[in-house]
Amino acid sequence: MKKILILGAGKSASAIISYLLSKAEENDWHVTVADQDQSLAAYRVDGHARGTAVAFNVKDAEQVQAEVEKADIVASLLPAFFHQIVAESCLKNGKHLVTASYVAPESKALDQAFRDKDLLFMGEIGLDPGIDHLGLMKILNELKGQGAKINGVYSYTGALIHPEDDNNPWHYKFTWAPMNVVKAGQGVSMYLYKGKNKYVPYSRLFTSYREREIGDLGKFEIYPNRDSVKYLEKYHLEGVENFMRGTIRREDYCDAWDAIIRLGLTDDTYEIETQGKTYADLLRSYLPLKNIQGNDLKKATATFLQIALDSTIMQQLEYLDLFKETPINSPAGSPAQIMCDLLAEKWKLEKGDRDMIVMLHEVDYELNGEHKRRIADMFAFGEDEEKTAIAKTVGLPAGMMVKLIAQEKTSLRGVHIPIYPEIYEPILAELEEYDIEMKERDVAISGDAL
Repeated sequence: MKKILILGAGKSASAIISYLLSKAEENDWHVTVADQDQSLAAYRVDGHARGTAVAFNVKDAEQVQAEVEKADIVASLLPAFFHQIVAESCLKNGKHLVTASYVAPESKALDQAFRDKDLLFMGEIGLDPGIDHLGLMKILNELKGQGAKINGVYSYTGALIHPEDDNNPWHYKFTWAPMNVVKAGQGVSMYLYKGKNKYVPYSRLFTSYREREIGDLGKFEIYPNRDSVKYLEKYHLEGVENFMRGTIRREDYCDAWDAIIRLGLTDDTYEIETQGKTYADLLRSYLPLKNIQGNDLKKATATFLQIALDSTIMQQLEYLDLFKETPINSPAGSPAQIMCDLLAEKWKLEKGDRDMIVMLHEVDYELNGEHKRRIADMFAFGEDEEKTAIAKTVGLPAGMMVKLIAQEKTSLRGVHIPIYPEIYEPILAELEEYDIEMKERDVAISGDAL
């Protein structure tokens, strides 16, 4: 009997747990779900005969050792900064590891050690990163196999709200880790344009978006996502002229989020005292003195941001209650933490709300003297606030990767991301059974997609 250990039972873990449990009887597996909240783990296992729920503390080295030692394969859905602890334990105990998070440099440094022990650490096998790698590598390898010259590659993903449940002026609700959204893009983003690196500092990230109409869902905004350039080698795209990975948001999101950044409300590097303060107090404390005009906080904010009082951005800020004398619940915290607490309430999924995943690949290529673009888009929709599209699109690829390892259908060893045919072919095929499919088409072009 193969023993599978799933670390983390939060929302993003729900689909991988249900998937592996559904395959457990036919494959003779036992699935242990470990979470700091044992009742949540038990809820996910739901009494399945092939499942066990345990209380788990990743900071308890002895318990990490004990649980990993009992498993054959470990899937970590914990926050990314815990993966190194799990990876080192898997290495020590001779266990394969699967995660949906970005592979950090310190994890990549374990590559030879995993190879030496005949083990696989597969990272970035979720949604983004994950399904984006699978679909894009399929396209690239198909085109290269036909002799095409690849000139530009663009890969965009967004975790959004279903159009029918889009009922706030931001056109956005939290479907995954709120703090990751609040701190998105901090640092510098980088992509390739006409063969040269383009750098986008955080201060300009949310004004550096481009607009796209995707499918029949209307207009979207796309901003650069982290360091795209590091994937050139991984995708075997040396010599390509244009390359960018991006994040998708609905129209009107980026300019408004840029206003939040300019106000200083996304910084997580220091704490401020907020005991007895209101959100209006918070906003006043960040406005320059020269912009304060009497007691008119709205006018002061609009003046600082250099926008009209009746602008869409002001309506979006007003929706967040930033102009109200509403008490801040926490006595202290970083601006980012305070905003995260506020947005967790304002942008929460209500009962019955459905989320939506939008993914778009655009590959510019030249073949037989013709310049074309391969366009591939994917849409996935949640069922409600619990059975979300993001849990499905993160958890299913990770679960399918665990299955490939358990069934000994991959010979890969070391630390990898899912860019190989032996990985993307079976997983993409199985994802179609769950209505997760990239729809592809070719169009003639005369320029690039940026």
